[in-house]
Amino acid sequence: MTRTATPIGLVPILATPFTTSGELDLPSLRSLVEFQLDAGVDGLAVFGMASEGFALATDERAAILHAVRDVVGDDLPIVAGVNGTSTVVAIEQARHAAAGGADQLMVLPPYLAKPSQRQLLEFFGEVAAATDATVMVQDAPGVTGVTIDVATVAALGRVSGITSVKVEAPPTPVKVAAVTKAIDDLAVLGGLNAASLIEEYDNGSVGTMPACEYSDLLRGILDDLAADRRPQARSAFGRLLPLIHLGTRPGQAWAVHKEVLRRRGIIESGRVRLPAQELEPVTARALDEILAELRLPSWQKVPA
Repeated sequence: MTRTATPIGLVPILATPFTTSGELDLPSLRSLVEFQLDAGVDGLAVFGMASEGFALATDERAAILHAVRDVVGDDLPIVAGVNGTSTVVAIEQARHAAAGGADQLMVLPPYLAKPSQRQLLEFFGEVAAATDATVMVQDAPGVTGVTIDVATVAALGRVSGITSVKVEAPPTPVKVAAVTKAIDDLAVLGGLNAASLIEEYDNGSVGTMPACEYSDLLRGILDDLAADRRPQARSAFGRLLPLIHLGTRPGQAWAVHKEVLRRRGIIESGRVRLPAQELEPVTARALDEILAELRLPSWQKVPA
């Protein structure tokens, strides 16, 4: 695989495994990365929303990035999330991530003091100029409360260093179609846990960035789409949709991702950090039923 500065295809957001006492679990992280490699991913992302990036200390971010790069080597691109609430903080995070080996920065807009469209151009431009890593604009109004207009995305696509956008503004297929129509040379990837994966690809997406607990199944769906085996892709996607949707449940999404990973034998513990919540009974019961129907295979590292 050729390493690129703009990952496309299947680029899961890695969960951050913690021990039962809440410490960073690097052995489980390595196991998780090895699972992703076995699944045939095209890139990996760290410090995203599904990573509990909001709950990670600076030294933990450095340790995570180092461990992931150590497992994947030089050939697989790594995207690092940047979620600073000001330009100064975002640039600090961007520089740490680039120095640690990230190929691309997935940058959220500042969201405590809501920026104007003009300020968004200034913010992303300054972050893009701060490092040699390329920038992915993360358009996630459900998280940030910040709307990035299509015209603003198109303008950002003409800024040096900005090469892609992750669309998480629902309905994502509509925004994907509008952005791809507005500018040709910006890679558009879908988000929101791949809930509209097929429609996003139909409307110009070149990648998807979901959570990481079923990358092996998504790989098969994307391969079927690429080979024009659409009925098979739709059937497999339909079976997976209940789990995809459960993985977007507010407050519970992180616990859902980790519990699936734990049950598949990929990580040791489903522990999350505040303000993420442990599984509550209603969601736990739904997850039990969904996993009983899906019968996801357990995973074990194949000896080298």
